[in-house]
Parts: sequence; structure tokens; C-alpha cells
Amino acid sequence: MSDTPAIPAASCVLVSGGSRGLGLALVERALAGGAKVAAFARTVTPELAKIAADHPEDVFVGSVDMTDNTAVGAFIKEACAKLGPLDALVNNAAVGQDSLHVHTSPERIGQIIETNLTSTLLLTRAFLRHAMAKSGKGRVVMVTSVCAQRGYAGLVSYSATKGGLDAAMRALAREMHGRFLINSVAPGFFASEMSSVLGAEQLSTITRRTPTGRLVEPDNITPIVGSLLFDDTNINGQVITVDGGGSI
Repeated sequence: MSDTPAIPAASCVLVSGGSRGLGLALVERALAGGAKVAAFARTVTPELAKIAADHPEDVFVGSVDMTDNTAVGAFIKEACAKLGPLDALVNNAAVGQDSLHVHTSPERIGQIIETNLTSTLLLTRAFLRHAMAKSGKGRVVMVTSVCAQRGYAGLVSYSATKGGLDAAMRALAREMHGRFLINSVAPGFFASEMSSVLGAEQLSTITRRTPTGRLVEPDNITPIVGSLLFDDTNINGQVITVDGGGSI
């Protein structure tokens, strides 16, 4: 038996991009798991605002642009003042893509990389520095994509950012030496504002080629993220793909 204790279950979770869809479901799952939750997005939706109003002692939300590093830092400071030290991070915020690489402007490529990869790495750095100074332990979940594993037309820059996060996740898991459990959850395509850019025909093709015959739903993802946040899984440095078998 090892004398090394397990990483405690998350007690205060930071969720980026928590205003709608999967992000909102992840906020609800963390709250249901007994954790306090700090969530931000560019726009605080009525649904997210209601969760905060219903749980004023346990939820803190804010309108923050992911690419504004100063604003992100200020949000973390305010969240800690309201909820206490953070010990878990769910990196969910991202922007999509709907253009072939040859038709995507340099500015748009830069925006996708800045939002999905650079800003996520900076947020993760800020969280780790905070958590290392407090409890010294914690958990990080990167919400990436099956696009990091398989090629899909029209998603070159998006795929590059998600593949980059998976690679960074593995390196971080090694760097943290077990003090933080760091993993990725890679959803397949599901009906959302982001995946809708693929168009009905391409989504229909993906569905037909998926062994389970259906696209992924947020309810398929939240139990996996919840387990990585709260359970003694001893899973570290791994990509967990949830796509109905479409990538096999």
C-alpha cells in the first residue's frame, strides 16, 4: 500500500465558458457534487445568472473575456474572496471554426489560437499558481475534442488548439508529480452552437458513421468530468474520449 494520500475531491471549482450548453451543464454538475463554483463567460446568460441567484453562497459568476488576462486574474481574485480557495479547474471556454484553412484569414486563425490555446494555458497557469500556494493539490480537466484525434474539414485551427491542449495536459500531469490530477475529456460532435457550423449534412454523416448511431449530449460528458473532479480515480494525464465510438 502506498503512503501517498489521494487527491481530495474538488471543493471549489472554476469553470470557464460556463454560460450555456455543456459549460452550463458542467457548472450544475460541479454544484451537484457539493462544490462551490466560480464560472465566467463573455456573456452571463439568464440561466447562469439564475443558478448564481439560487445559490448565492456557493456560486460566483462574471462576464469575462477569456483573452483578457487581466480580467481573468481579477475574476479569480474576486471568486476566492467570495468562495474561498480554488482547488479545481474545468477549461471549457472555446470558439469554433467554420471555414477551410485556405479561406481562413490570418486574423481569424490568431483569434482561435489565442482563445482556445494561449488563453487556456494562461488560465491554467494562474489557477495552478493559486492552488499550489493554498492547498498544494487539486484537479484540472481540459474539455478538448475528438477533432484532436481525427481530421474534419473546416476545423484545422480549432483542431490544432484542442490537440495542443491534450499535449499540454500530458506534460502538465508529469510536471505536477501527482499533486494535481490533470486530464482531458474529448467529446465527439453534439448538437450545439459550435458544432452547428458543420451543417446538417456533415453532422448527419458523422451520426451515420457513429456505432451508437447518435451524437453526444452534454449529459454524456458531465458524469465523466464529475468523476474526474470528485472521485478517487487515480486517472492522470489521460484523454477520455466520449463520442459513441465514432473515432474507433
